[in-house]
Amino acid sequence: MKDIANTGKFNDRFVTADGQDRASVPLSDPQTLWFNTGTLCNIECNNCYILSSPTNDALVYITPDEVSAYLDQLESRDWRVREIGFTGGEPFMNPDMIEMARRSLARGYEVLILTNAMRPMMRPKVQEGLRALQAEFGDRLTLRISLDHWQAEVHDAERGAGSFARTLAGMRWLRDAGLRMTVAGRSLWHEGEAKARAAYARLYTENGFAIDAEDPAQTVLFPEMDETVDVPEITTGCWDILGKSQSDVMCSSSRMVVKRKGAARPAVIACTLLPYTPEFELGETLAEAEGEVRLNHPHCAKFCVLGGASCSS
Repeated sequence: MKDIANTGKFNDRFVTADGQDRASVPLSDPQTLWFNTGTLCNIECNNCYILSSPTNDALVYITPDEVSAYLDQLESRDWRVREIGFTGGEPFMNPDMIEMARRSLARGYEVLILTNAMRPMMRPKVQEGLRALQAEFGDRLTLRISLDHWQAEVHDAERGAGSFARTLAGMRWLRDAGLRMTVAGRSLWHEGEAKARAAYARLYTENGFAIDAEDPAQTVLFPEMDETVDVPEITTGCWDILGKSQSDVMCSSSRMVVKRKGAARPAVIACTLLPYTPEFELGETLAEAEGEVRLNHPHCAKFCVLGGASCSS
């Protein structure tokens, strides 16, 4: 494996290592505004792209009033977003997660919460809040459950012993409460997508989960995110070569709001995958975040353009 830092790639925002014009993506069709609720998490995974853990508070808890301020901006900028997404860390570590979801749903948006469905979600107060949201807003609320693999031992190798069983217990509670679920897995184990989807389908059937394993929006299999892997840079000519469009890349349709530790106000970043990369921070307002994004990171190539992944539903 090569060290990407020694290849000369991804060093210049505008030009690739071989002197070609670097591809960029405009915000052409805003569909999802993400909020990072904070990087604190109840567990520490082996390969967490955002380095969430019980001690990492590099991104601090965002507040309901800060969320509301950006919802106001959505309306004033006329972005016509359909979905508000919440990610972490573990979103249910944030004590205001239910209220932030309620405010977003009350504005008419769909809401997607990414969660491991473990202890933070299973607190009685959170369960009460989720039941209330489901009763009022129904399937406009979706929880995407991080279930890295359909086998307990493989999932637990990533997230810790017993985590698979605890996540399944949370999913069964969501099932019984009538809340809409989807799943996010990982394609790290070279087993083939068809085999993985068939195995997830068996798991869903065994547990009575109303999740379609064949629908990539309901069972999302994310490619590996390793910044050290040597991947090709994306040039302006790649769109035609690959048969893809700028609109296929998620920074054409989404932005994420984060609040850094010690910052007076939140900031808007281009990509949910790059919260710590300075050049992907676009400003404090949605107006500042409307510019194009240069694809100057390995994740842009492997995860978004070549992998074709999207964090949205």
